[in-house]
Parts: sequence; C-alpha cells; structure tokens
Amino acid sequence: MQLVNIHTSTKSYPVHIGKGAIQLLRGIIQDAEDSYTSIMVITDEKVAKHHLDSFHEHTALDGVILKIVPSGEQAKTFDVYEDCLSTALENKLDRKSLIISFGGGAVGDLTGFVAATYMRGIRFIQVPTTILAHDSAVGGKVAVNHPLGKNMIGAFHQPEAVIYDLDFLQTLPVHEVRSGFAEVIKHSLISDENFYCWLREEIQSLDKMNDSQLLEFLTRGIQVKGSVIAEDEKETGIRAFLNFGHTLGHAIEAEAGYGKVTHGEAVAIGMLFALQLSKHLLGLDFNIEAFKIWLKNLGYETSIPAGLSHVQLLERMKQDKKAVNNTIRFVLLEKIGVPALIEIEENVLMMNLKKFVEEGEQDD
Repeated sequence: MQLVNIHTSTKSYPVHIGKGAIQLLRGIIQDAEDSYTSIMVITDEKVAKHHLDSFHEHTALDGVILKIVPSGEQAKTFDVYEDCLSTALENKLDRKSLIISFGGGAVGDLTGFVAATYMRGIRFIQVPTTILAHDSAVGGKVAVNHPLGKNMIGAFHQPEAVIYDLDFLQTLPVHEVRSGFAEVIKHSLISDENFYCWLREEIQSLDKMNDSQLLEFLTRGIQVKGSVIAEDEKETGIRAFLNFGHTLGHAIEAEAGYGKVTHGEAVAIGMLFALQLSKHLLGLDFNIEAFKIWLKNLGYETSIPAGLSHVQLLERMKQDKKAVNNTIRFVLLEKIGVPALIEIEENVLMMNLKKFVEEGEQDD
C-alpha cells in the first residue's frame, strides 16, 4: 500500500493506493472531524455491475443513497448532472452530507461537480476504478461537457480523500487500460526523463503488466500531479503543463463525438503532435519515431481519425481553456521534464497540422 499526501492552498488530503485499499474507506468516514449526516454514492452502470457488491461488502456503510448513471462520457451531460442534483434534493442531503464517486474519470468529474455546486459545495471522496482516474481523481478539477467543448462547465473542488484500490482495475477492458496509460506517459514526459525511460523499458504490453509495475507507475504519476497542483491549484500557471497533449486531444474527442475516441487515445495523438511542434518550434531533441513505434506496439492509433476536418479541429482548439482571445496556446517540451506554454500563430499551427495528417496517412 502506498500513501501520497496532496497539499493545495485550500486543502490537504491523502491518496491511498494499493490492493484492498477500499477497506480503508469506512474508517476514513468514521474518523472525519465533522461527521457526515448522510452518504450518497454515484457510480455508473458498468462499475455497478462488476464492483458494487464488493463495495458494499468491504465498506459496510449503512443507509447509503445510490445513484447509477450512464457509463463513460455520457455521464457528463447537463441532463445527468441535473438528475443527480434532483436525487440529492429528494433525499434531503444537507451541507454535512458526503458524496462518494465510485467509478472512472467521467463519474469522478460528474460527482465532483455535483458536490461542488450542491448547496454551494459539500464534501466528496473519490474511489477511482480506472487507470485514467489516477489523473482525474487527484487535483479537484471537476466538470461536465458542453457540445461546444469538453470540460468547459466546471469548478475546482478538492476531495476529502482518494481511495485507489487496484483490485477494481482487473475488470478494465483493454481500451480503458490504454486510455489511462496515456496519462501516465504524459506525467513522465512533463516531469522526469528517468520515469519516461523506466516506462519504455518496463511496459511492452498493456495486458501483461504486473501488480508491482501498476503500483509503481500509478504512484509516480500521482506524485507528479501532486507536486504540480501544490504550486498551482487553480491553473493560473504551471498546472497548465498537465494539459500536455490535451489541446489537440480534446479537439479530437469533441469533433469525433464524445465517447467515440477514448480520452487517453486522443491524448496520445495529441502528445505526438505536441512533440512534433516541440521539435519544430523549440528544437526538442527526442526520437519521435521510436516513441510512435512504442505507442503502436501498445495498441494506440497514432494519427488523427479519418474524416476530421483540419479547420474544425483548429476551431475546437481556439475554444481550449488555455486559449486567450482566440490565440491558441500549446504545452510543448523544451526537453523531457521541461514543459513550456507557447502561443502559436494560426497559420503555423495549420501548417504543422497538415504535415502531421499527411505523415499519418503515409504511415497507414
């Protein structure tokens, strides 16, 4: 079992990582300084099917209000958000109530936003069940999607704790493993060349990872995120570096239709493009071809999905949260572990986007 303590300007909280970690939840709830009057659990259909019985067995929480929502990005809609608020109101949750997110990144984002806005903010705990959620469950960024942009309607609302039981990862389909591992790669590239090299050497197949590898890279990824948000909780500066690969990645997700391309798989393409830009604009010394081959061997697509318009992707990127006055800003790398936030002129971006698409077509 690993413990990572997260410290921000507004709150400090523990992240417990390991097999059987869910057994800590009951004690954490009972030990809260200000006791909870009621508990609501939000989970999705797939997680409920695979893990809800285990959750109840290991937590033994009485009188829990259960809300089951759709799986994946379909959970992050205004309709589902409103439905969760209605459930909270109907069950008379108050300002001393607790909401528990039990699921992947989408459920965590939704639950956190419900908690952040219900009665102007009540407490919540993250119980992630995916690899992707090692990134999203930590840091307090919570949101729902808008048809015009991913995660555009949201808040900063830190959890009371994160309970990351690796046993829940055993039922993940391979595309969800791939989606989550992309964020691990991101954490390595923006933070530490040794971490990146360790991943390249250790992880050659996503369906053959052992428990010690899983615990190691999830812990290191959470430590990277924790160190960034300790300096910049509300993304006024270096926290933007955590969006490496996300500017194009979010545009691909939105343009393809939420859920058609998983978040991590879109981010992997976005990272490749950001690396190409880094080489072109900042002189990054990095073997992109070897990186691309590694990604392909792990099952990632490395080119923009067919049928997505350059112009529309560019417009989506203008709506990115890092954009200012329609000026697109990209997180690039000066070298591994040294990210930079760079403004890029539209014509330069379009030229590089076309080149990236052409190279992808040649690879295919």
